Amino acid sequence: MYGVAAILQAIAAREIPQGGLTPRTVIDLLRRRMLLAAIALMMCGYVFHLIAVRHVPLFLAQAGIAVSLVVTALLAVRYFHDPLSRLEWAAITAVVVGLVLLSSAAGDTGTTRATSALTGSLFTVLFGMVVVALFAIRFHGSFAAAVLGLISGLGYAVVAIASRLLPDFEIGDLVTSASTYTLVIAGVLAFILYSLALQRGSITAATTAMISTQTVAPTVAGVVFLGDQVRDGFWPVAIFGFVLTAVAAAVLVRFEGVGATPSDDEEPVTT
Repeated sequence: MYGVAAILQAIAAREIPQGGLTPRTVIDLLRRRMLLAAIALMMCGYVFHLIAVRHVPLFLAQAGIAVSLVVTALLAVRYFHDPLSRLEWAAITAVVVGLVLLSSAAGDTGTTRATSALTGSLFTVLFGMVVVALFAIRFHGSFAAAVLGLISGLGYAVVAIASRLLPDFEIGDLVTSASTYTLVIAGVLAFILYSLALQRGSITAATTAMISTQTVAPTVAGVVFLGDQVRDGFWPVAIFGFVLTAVAAAVLVRFEGVGATPSDDEEPVTT
């Protein structure tokens, strides 16, 4: 679902005039049928992701997101006649092998739920994202795309962490939980920032930064703060599987969007 949504989002983002993070930009994005379809697919995909982050360590759940790149690549071959090189076929195989290794190394899933300190830290991250984004959207080119992609990846990382921190799925508890609102704000912000990143420069720069951040940040948080564990004696397997998946995903990021890439000239944008 994420793999198909990525192509639709990239197409929709390229159809609107380039601009800053303004209400008009958001409205223009939400008028695109392609983008609405992408949102629907991502929401459906998130349901499965939510189940995953509650039942397996975050390093495994987030590495699983790399499968979306495999789906995108294979769809690009089928519908856009975009050929895969031997390196890219090898990367697809490596993603699968990496996930198998991570699955074999995964230990107990952390049971930590929301605390005031953890929730406060996530809100601080969101505030920092907005500050950096307001500066980055003034520029075009690969650097701006990478910065916005990194920030959007951080937003998706917050979504994964907040999903783990949610209380049990009782309506009353969810409505009163700060983690619920953290999750929603982070998801919306990350989606918009990634759309802006796709406008401003290289799809590869934007998506590599996004995938790397949304994979690494929750992995560290899961092991250090949330109690995720690796099976005894399997740390080398886990590390190798994680690195293999991350590197293979980086090879496949060119399929995360379809269409021409804007110029890489670094120029301020008038907003």
